[in-house]
Amino acid sequence: MRYLTILGILTASMLAGMPRAISQPATGSLLEAHYVDPLEKVFRETAFFMEREARADAARGEHASLQFALRCTQPVAGLKAKVDFIRMGGASLQPDKVGFVGYVKVGRSTPRPSRDRLLPMSGLYPDPILEPESMDLPAFATQPVWVSIPIPLDAKPGLYEGQITFSGSIGGKPVTLSRPFQVQVYPVTVEKTSLWVTNWYTLAPDVLAHLNGGEPVEAYSDNYWKYARLLARTMADYGQNMAIINPLQLTQYSLEKGKYGFDFSRFDRTVQLFIDEGVVGRIEGGHIGGRAADWASPFVVGVPVVEKDTSYFERLPIGDEKAQNFYKQFIPALVQHLKDKGWYGIYTQHIADEPIDENFQSYIDITQFVKSLAPDIKIIEATHSKNLNNLVDVWVPQLNFFADYYDFYMERMADGDEAWFYTCLAPQEEYANRFIELPLIKTRILHWINFRYGSPGYLHWGFNFWRGDDPFGETTGIITESGNVLPAGDAWICYPAPDKILSSIRLEAMRDGIFDYELLKMAAEKEPEKVKEMARQVVYRFDLYDMNVEAFREKRRILLAMLSE
Repeated sequence: MRYLTILGILTASMLAGMPRAISQPATGSLLEAHYVDPLEKVFRETAFFMEREARADAARGEHASLQFALRCTQPVAGLKAKVDFIRMGGASLQPDKVGFVGYVKVGRSTPRPSRDRLLPMSGLYPDPILEPESMDLPAFATQPVWVSIPIPLDAKPGLYEGQITFSGSIGGKPVTLSRPFQVQVYPVTVEKTSLWVTNWYTLAPDVLAHLNGGEPVEAYSDNYWKYARLLARTMADYGQNMAIINPLQLTQYSLEKGKYGFDFSRFDRTVQLFIDEGVVGRIEGGHIGGRAADWASPFVVGVPVVEKDTSYFERLPIGDEKAQNFYKQFIPALVQHLKDKGWYGIYTQHIADEPIDENFQSYIDITQFVKSLAPDIKIIEATHSKNLNNLVDVWVPQLNFFADYYDFYMERMADGDEAWFYTCLAPQEEYANRFIELPLIKTRILHWINFRYGSPGYLHWGFNFWRGDDPFGETTGIITESGNVLPAGDAWICYPAPDKILSSIRLEAMRDGIFDYELLKMAAEKEPEKVKEMARQVVYRFDLYDMNVEAFREKRRILLAMLSE
């Protein structure tokens, strides 16, 4: 009994020193709502929450995000979330999203996981932001609610007070719960972002079917163009200002006595669509070449074969007479067309994806041939090799190769080139990336890396490559020819709904990081050494970061205060 008494005293003492859980439910209410920083991932089984002030800090032109976690000891039917108001005197803000964070499955672990990889007991990870009118909340399950608030460029600076109300029914009886929050709007304005950002996308019929009730979408049909516009609008909303558009694939060809005819109308319509929706920016001309066989094989180019009722591409070495005949006509015609449309100044051209040291010579051969036809055409490439005879104008090495050859890329920058970086299924281990298994701050930090190392652009291959019948189910994949695992979230960062594209918490974090980059650049004009050191304290090196969310928030507040002076 004596030992039990001592244990009880120790337990009481320990509990007294622990932080209180946020705002206990009102008398008679079983529903709880807790504020959680939007950079924290909330799992279905998360049950304990530290007390936190529900507050967001934002500049004009960006978005303020808030996250609330709901739990109940009994099932809640028809749970709804509604922002009642966000106001300061006569001024007000309006949310553009009040959604429920959905959960997805990760069926294949990242082959080389990081030490801070997240491992929920349920095996379910938060990612898509769903937008149903209501949803049911099971007993003892946690449901995050995401609030996104755009800050207009002309918003009055100051502290806005807001309130969100959750409602539903428990055992047939209505229940409501309201929580206050604040949004601090600083007298800082970001009118336009300058970081070059591109996520590659697909308009393949089977992928667009996810937006079309499961029915494939015929290429260049009315639905095709409708969904292409929806995709472009979503990209623009989230800070993308480049679009990969392939003139080789979109052009229609005719051939008579060795002379080609070129109909660029589909290419033109695609480019104009992305310009109209605010993505371009810049145009990335899609690749004209690819590997002949396996990863180390030389590159070949696509050459159209024109037949009576159809056309297709055959793959030939650039030294082949047919290939040279075609490109000697196609490249000059494309260049002239781009100049006629007024697009040549914003056009960059891919040659072949990811040249490596084993096949760089074939890449050089193709690029030199293209440059002989259009000497001033700008070449952009995602590359694993620096041995490209300095023929590239926009170098986009994988992040780990950017780290390995950093001095080389800084030399290229000093000589007038651009040096970006990209991530995909690699690098893994401790590097920042946008995998679902990673802490969310690692996605946001990607663009602090851009600032820290003077890199003006970022590329990722997978915006909407939804695989299988259910993108909300399995989020990993396998590249069949190599057996490489596509880590969860690598192939897409948004989700489909009928006639709608849904955001994810990773896409929200990426957009916030793009604006962080802009704030860092602006602040560096005032106090360069102080801002440089601040970035160094977030990104210690290419694969080591300060992952403390509260410390990150404090640095961002310092940035905003510095720019407010």
